[in-house]
Amino acid sequence: MAMKYYIVQAYSGFEDKVRASLQERIKNAGLEQYFGEILVPAENVTAVRGGKQRTERRKFYPGYVFVQMEMSDATWHLVKDTSKVTGFLGDQNPTSVPEREINSIKAQIEGSGIAPRPKVNFEVNDQVKVVDGAFANFSGVVEDVRPERQKLKVLVTIFGRPTAVELNYNQVEKITA
Repeated sequence: MAMKYYIVQAYSGFEDKVRASLQERIKNAGLEQYFGEILVPAENVTAVRGGKQRTERRKFYPGYVFVQMEMSDATWHLVKDTSKVTGFLGDQNPTSVPEREINSIKAQIEGSGIAPRPKVNFEVNDQVKVVDGAFANFSGVVEDVRPERQKLKVLVTIFGRPTAVELNYNQVEKITA
């Protein structure tokens, strides 16, 4: 029987702990030959918090772990009885994830290694606050977005007149209503 990928539901925020627990439980049970990869698909994103730019990991599928395994009673129970696991997607009759979907997810993971993406996507007419640089603490409106360069053209009001300023994504925060 060939190994297939199955989706395991986990407590959100505990996906990496579930992966580590599964790897340890598989090793302790001596069932390594029935398990393959355990994926927690995520990417690096940049976010501005408190005026400082930080790189964070953002999961593509919060609350889910992809496990490559041969399905049997023993393997099903090993996964199901792992701490912070709520069950399989499909419960008693889990359905495997098609190989093309897994390849797509792996391509997403590999593609995210290029450069951290901004956590926030900006659009024209978004209200923003400048948090870094010469225009810090000014508010403005996004006039143009250049995602490939991670730059924005923002209209800020200086001395009562709107002025266009080019800023990096990490120099502004989106103002949410």
